[in-house]
Amino acid sequence: MMGRNEACAKIGETLCAYFEEKPSICDPYGNGHINDTFLVVSEKRYILQRMNHVVFPHPDEVMENILGVTEHIRHKAMERGGDVARASLVVVPTRTGEDFFCDSIGSYWRLYEFCERTITREVIEDPQDFYTCAEAFGRFQCDLADYPAEKLHETIVNFHNTPKRYENLMRAIEADVCGRAAEVADEIAFAMARAEFAKTLERAHASGKLPLRVTHNDTKLNNILFDETTGAPVCVIDLDTVMPGYSVNDFGDSIRFGANTAVEDETDLSKVTLDLSLFELYAKGFLKGCGGRLTDGELDLLPEGAMMMTLECGVRFLTDYLEGDVYFRTHRPKHNLDRCRNQFALVADMEKKLPRMRAVIDGLK
Repeated sequence: MMGRNEACAKIGETLCAYFEEKPSICDPYGNGHINDTFLVVSEKRYILQRMNHVVFPHPDEVMENILGVTEHIRHKAMERGGDVARASLVVVPTRTGEDFFCDSIGSYWRLYEFCERTITREVIEDPQDFYTCAEAFGRFQCDLADYPAEKLHETIVNFHNTPKRYENLMRAIEADVCGRAAEVADEIAFAMARAEFAKTLERAHASGKLPLRVTHNDTKLNNILFDETTGAPVCVIDLDTVMPGYSVNDFGDSIRFGANTAVEDETDLSKVTLDLSLFELYAKGFLKGCGGRLTDGELDLLPEGAMMMTLECGVRFLTDYLEGDVYFRTHRPKHNLDRCRNQFALVADMEKKLPRMRAVIDGLK
């Protein structure tokens, strides 16, 4: 994969594809780990990104997804009298009218209008932040409820297909390339004991209970832009992983990271629990944002969505540990194992609290 320095060498070629005159500023921007991102200043501000075609092997399909859903969201904003210009990311075409630019060494670039008067937040500083995050991702679901999810490309195939993640784990156990399987026998046993549960959402979809939706698949706080004055959510960003999926997974991934009483790699597992008050707060905001567009089947499976995303993440950490820590970035020995144990501890606590989680959702219907 081309590094950032090599990417920078092609910025001049890329800028010529978008601007008649050289912009006054083009500097690295943000702290993302997947794409190379730059702030460009010409007559106004823009965000220029080189798409990571290792993570996303079909950048043209990524862009087709983004263009479809952002246009749809802006149409919804216009219908309700909202701020259309800031309702979604706005893709800027090249001078020849293309939606992205492929440079002379095969790298894909895109340009967005800079969403002015907005800020991002990296951490949840108070419960209201979590509620606001929930409302924003709920509105994302609402705006795209009538968008045909089957039209979208899978930008990462089987990304949240938990049974497939189990298949990957089984291969990693069998190969045991680092000789670590014996060390994690307890974690493997925990995962295997829940192999049938891992099929829950796929079975619900097959039976017609769980519809296919347009899903974001990375529902973190820092993927929302907030108005710098009012603090209200403006739009959802980082749309590379938008693809067909289940609404309960988007809900569940937020619960996994936001309602955990400990950070994701906390090694003192006594600190790892599900905060039911935060679960309820997020559920209230999410359902308000969804505006009644979720089916009864989806509502019933929201707690399972939280459990599934937590279990799946733990399985992925365990798989990566067995394979030699080749996917997730680590900062200490056994970091992925610590993360796995953390997520499995959260799953165990969610299992104990499942009746209360269901009662929360029933009370919000």
